[in-house]
Formats: sequence, structure tokens, C-alpha cells
Amino acid sequence: MNVRRIGYGAMALTGPGGWGEPPDPGAAKDVLRRALDLGVQLFDTADSYGPEMSEQLLAEALRPYPSEVVVATKGGSIREGPWQLRADGRPAHLRATCEGSLRRLRLDRIDLYQLHTVDAAVPLEESVGALAELRAEGKTRHVGLSNVTVEQIESARRIVPVVSVQNEYNLAARGAQAEVIAYCEREGLAYLPWQPLAKGSLARAHGALVGLCWFIEGSAAGAANGVRVGGHRSIGGDGWMLQWWSCRRGSRVSG
Repeated sequence: MNVRRIGYGAMALTGPGGWGEPPDPGAAKDVLRRALDLGVQLFDTADSYGPEMSEQLLAEALRPYPSEVVVATKGGSIREGPWQLRADGRPAHLRATCEGSLRRLRLDRIDLYQLHTVDAAVPLEESVGALAELRAEGKTRHVGLSNVTVEQIESARRIVPVVSVQNEYNLAARGAQAEVIAYCEREGLAYLPWQPLAKGSLARAHGALVGLCWFIEGSAAGAANGVRVGGHRSIGGDGWMLQWWSCRRGSRVSG
């Protein structure tokens, strides 16, 4: 799958804290259509955004999906209220959420299905094993991981091919991501930073330009080589990044 460097993360389409409907669902769908008009190809969501609301809005706004659109979603976390998520990596839960996402997104197969987080109460091998089964059944095309360490990525890759990693990363919250980014670069995996502009705090005044160009020009996996989705490179992002789409529109590297 060949996608452009900037994607759209759809958590903010819901009500505050990822809970409930947005104040203006029509405006939310307009944002998605505008993103598509600007050239965005990768749309990333999750069943826990709303919950379910983000996936529904995505389908209502973009179906029939243009051939160049790549839809990514996640399972493995439960939304219990505004800003309240808990992990649920049980295989039965992952299977149920994948089936629900297929219905809400109105897809026969999800392009990229990601484990939203690692559940400390469930062996990672069991959670990833469920994703491997869903892929083998043709319900998903590619498997990704979110909120993981290098060790967890390696454990998952012993079970199923993993094409992407989505962790929190921005100028204000780099944490211990250098090791993960270096690993993704070395192994040819996509690295999709979530909250790249720190919930908009880096979008004030000149912060967004600095933050976005730092990603594009300075990040090892995100700039020099891009990051890959299914063998091709892309940078994932969120809605705040749309305003700086012109910074490097159309930039992509095949691999």
C-alpha cells in the first residue's frame, strides 16, 4: 500500500475525551472529506473512539472509499467514559471488535488492523494470535501494533508479520521512542506517531510548523526514510497536521 506522508487520525472527531457524538456530526464529516480533497490517503481510527462513533462517521463521510484510501483501525481497548480507556486483549474481545469495525466501516476487509495496547492481564501471544487468525481469515490485510516496546514488537513478529507501530511521539513527549524508531527503521516497519502535535498544544502560533517540520526533516524513521505501511512509506498524523499539508504535499518514497 502506497500512501502519502501525512495521514488523518480520527479520535478527535468524537465528543470531548473520545466520548459520544461530536457537537456537529455534519462538520466532522466535512473535515474528513476535506482531508481527502487535500490528498490524505491514510485514515486511522479505533472502535474505542466514541466508542464506535469515529468509525461510523468515517464510513458515512467517505464511502464509497476511493481506491487510494487506506483505512486503519484498532481493537483491544474499551472506552468507559471521557478520557477513560482500559485494555482488553482477550482473543474473543478482539474478534468481536474486529467484526464490529468491519460492519461500521462497511468493509469486507480492513487494510490495517492494530492492537490498540498490550493488556497486562492477557499474554501478548494470545492477543497477537487472534490478530493472526483474523488476517488468515481475510478479515484484515495487515497487522499493526500500538503502544509497544521493541521487545513486544519482536514477540509479536514471531507470530504474525507486523507492518506498523503506532506510539505517542512529539516534541514534548519523546520518551524512550528512539529505540523503537531505530528498530522500525532498521526492520522496515511503519512508525505512526500519535498526538504528533500534543493535543494541539504545538499547533499554537508557530508551534505546528516547527513540530511538523521537525517530524518531516528531523525524525530518523519519519524523514530520512519515511515510514512504511505494507512495504511503502508514510507518516501518520492527526487532524491538526492538515493545516500544514502544503509543507511536503505528495512526498512519498516507495520501498
